[in-house]
Amino acid sequence: MKKYNVGVVGYGWAAEAHIPAINAGPWAQVTAICSSRPLEARELSAKHGCPLKVYRDLATLLADPEIHAVSICSYHKQHPEQVIAAARAGKHIIVEKPLALSLPDLHAVEQAVTQAGVRFCLCFELRFSAQFRAIRSLLDRGMLGQLHYAEVDYYHGIGPWYREYEWCTTRADCGSSLLEAGCHALDALLLCIDDEIEEVFTCGSQSSHATYQRYEYPPTTVTVLKFKSGTVGKCASVIDCWQPYYFHTHLVGSEGSLLDNKFTSNLIDVSSRQAWNQLSYQPVDSGDVRDHPYQTQFDAFFEALNAGRDMPLTALPQAVRTHEVIFAAMRSEQLRQPVTLEEVRSAP
Repeated sequence: MKKYNVGVVGYGWAAEAHIPAINAGPWAQVTAICSSRPLEARELSAKHGCPLKVYRDLATLLADPEIHAVSICSYHKQHPEQVIAAARAGKHIIVEKPLALSLPDLHAVEQAVTQAGVRFCLCFELRFSAQFRAIRSLLDRGMLGQLHYAEVDYYHGIGPWYREYEWCTTRADCGSSLLEAGCHALDALLLCIDDEIEEVFTCGSQSSHATYQRYEYPPTTVTVLKFKSGTVGKCASVIDCWQPYYFHTHLVGSEGSLLDNKFTSNLIDVSSRQAWNQLSYQPVDSGDVRDHPYQTQFDAFFEALNAGRDMPLTALPQAVRTHEVIFAAMRSEQLRQPVTLEEVRSAP
């Protein structure tokens, strides 16, 4: 079994979750960190319990032949340029969400990664959570029947108590509520409904509280998806709220329903619709990246890399699809009318 050397690009909150998750698995080890900030290799090596080289610029890290893959944890707006550079250098890629802040950048990334033939993993890690692995299993076994309605919503107040609030409030640095954080919920919704999207309609609003007035885009958006099968999906992304983190999940099908970690199903007992059955998993309940299932996702990535195949669930096609829907939602909110994915893809 080959062990892969990984260079981490950007050293902040996400990187401090990626490093232990990569090192905890059997497939890879972090051997280098690249940051525009001055960092001390000895201090970082002691902190993370592994020998680390430190680079000040990406080009030098990418020129290191001992680095097999990179984990990109930098500012959102830097992701496209850095992913493209890594792909052209022949490095396999892990990248934090969002992949891009515009549709042209998204497709430039898609083209570069495809042409380079490198393996790719986007950090929509909640697809690997116990919650959504169990939900996908229920759906695959037909326990809810055919879904006709689904909603997955993201509630998490993001204010000055988070370091990224310094830059995530602007359109140039972040773009939208979905790109900032709600993309996890939208991606989970698309995981639950395997169907083509016919139409996207999004509305936005904003808290009147002074803390949230800094946002240049609507911090609350509600996106309704109409699928070609007739199924309707809804995703709320609310980052200007005062409440505990909540990842709301409600699926309604022809044979049953699921609400967070409870479900009913006619296939078990027709009378079960009078009371929920409890599922054993702990619902996703934290916005702290240190609580997210990165190790499960990264193990799947490196295992697939070792086998010479694309990883499951969060490879390039899934990443591109979710982002195209996000950009359709942003365009719909700006135009104040429904849009199709075809309109968005063909827009200048």
